Amino acid sequence: MAEKRDYYEVLGVQKGASEDEIKKAYRKSAKQYHPDLHPGDKVAEEKFKEVNEAYEVLSDSQKRARYDQFGHAGVDPNFNAGGGSPFGQEVDIGDIFNSFFGGFGGFGGRRNNPNAPQRGNDVDTKIVITLDEAAKGCKKTISYHNILTCNDCHGTGAQKGTSPKTCTACGGAGRVTVSQRSPFGVVQTQRACDACRGKGKIVDTPCKSCGGNGRIRSTKKIDVTIPAGIADGQMLNIGGRGDSGINGGAAGDLHVYISVKPHDVFERRGDDVWCEMPITFAQAALGANVVVPTLYGKVSYTVHEGTQPGDVFKLKGKGIPHLNGRGNGDQYVRMNIEVPKTMNEKQKAAVKNLESLLSEKNYAKQKSFREKLKSMFGD
Repeated sequence: MAEKRDYYEVLGVQKGASEDEIKKAYRKSAKQYHPDLHPGDKVAEEKFKEVNEAYEVLSDSQKRARYDQFGHAGVDPNFNAGGGSPFGQEVDIGDIFNSFFGGFGGFGGRRNNPNAPQRGNDVDTKIVITLDEAAKGCKKTISYHNILTCNDCHGTGAQKGTSPKTCTACGGAGRVTVSQRSPFGVVQTQRACDACRGKGKIVDTPCKSCGGNGRIRSTKKIDVTIPAGIADGQMLNIGGRGDSGINGGAAGDLHVYISVKPHDVFERRGDDVWCEMPITFAQAALGANVVVPTLYGKVSYTVHEGTQPGDVFKLKGKGIPHLNGRGNGDQYVRMNIEVPKTMNEKQKAAVKNLESLLSEKNYAKQKSFREKLKSMFGD
C-alpha cells in the first residue's frame, strides 16, 4: 500500500493554517477533482478521496491535534475501539458540499429537475467603429452566431409525431446515486445518468432537423444603435438576442463589445481629445491665426505671440459627448514648433542675422539654465 501523503500537503496549506484557509483549500481541491467533472477517471477519484480524508481530519480540532502530534497513526480508524466508519454512519458527500457552499451549483449535491425551464446562454460579439462614430453615434448591422430552438420539434429533440420518454434508469431525475467505500466510510456521490445523459428523458426517434438536440445553430443579423460617447472596450447588452432557452426558458442576451480604431490625428483620454498642432518658428514667435481640426469640423484659433514648444490650449466642448449624460469633453491642442531641417544659404544668413539682433533677455529659459549651471560649477 502506498504511503499516505501529509494532509497539509494534500490541501496545499501550511501546518499553521487557519480554519478558513483550510476550508478554502478544501473547496478548491474538491471542485478540481470531483467525480462529476472527471467521469471514469480513477486518478481524479483517488485524489478526491484523499482531499476529503485530509479535510475530515484537519477541520476537526481534536483530530487535527492528534494528527499534529502522532501523524497518521493518531487518526487511524484501526486504533478506534469501536471500529467501522470513523463517522459512525454513511456519509453523503453531497450533504457536505451543501452545508459548506451549496453543492457547487449542482455538482455532487441535490439538483433541480433537468426538464425545468433553463435560461439560454449569453452570446458575445464584437464590432469595430471609428472615433468619429464613437463621438457622434451611429447605426451598424452586425452578424453573429447563436443557438435557437428547433422549429420542427420545438426543442423536444423527437421527430414529429413522437415524444420523449421518461428515463427508467434515473426516473427522470437525470442523476443517479453511486455508493463507494473509502477509508472513512461509505461515500455517496451523484453523477449524470448514463442512459439519458443527464436529461431525464430518452428520445427513441430523433428529430432529423436537429439530430435530437432540440436546438440548431443559426446566424443572425440585427441593426444596433451605437450611442454617442461610447468608449473602446465598453459593451452594449441587447436583451433576448442570445441563445434560446431550454424547456421554454428565457433566451440569453447578446453582448456587443465595442472596439474603437485609433485615429490619425486625435487621441482620446476619457471624454477629452488631444492632438498636436505643428506651427512654424515665425508663427510661434510673432503669433498667427491657424486652422485647427476637431471631430466636428475646422475652427480658427489665434496663436499668441511667444508661444513655446509644448504649450497647450483648450477648445471647450469639442471633445466626446458624455455617455448617457449632458455636455461634451474638451479638446486640448499641444503646440509643436517645427524647426526647418534644410535651408539654403540665403535662409541661413537670415537666421544668423536674426540671432545677432537678439540678446539674452529674449531667451529667459536659457538664461535661467545658465544661472543654474553657474551655481553648480561656478564661473
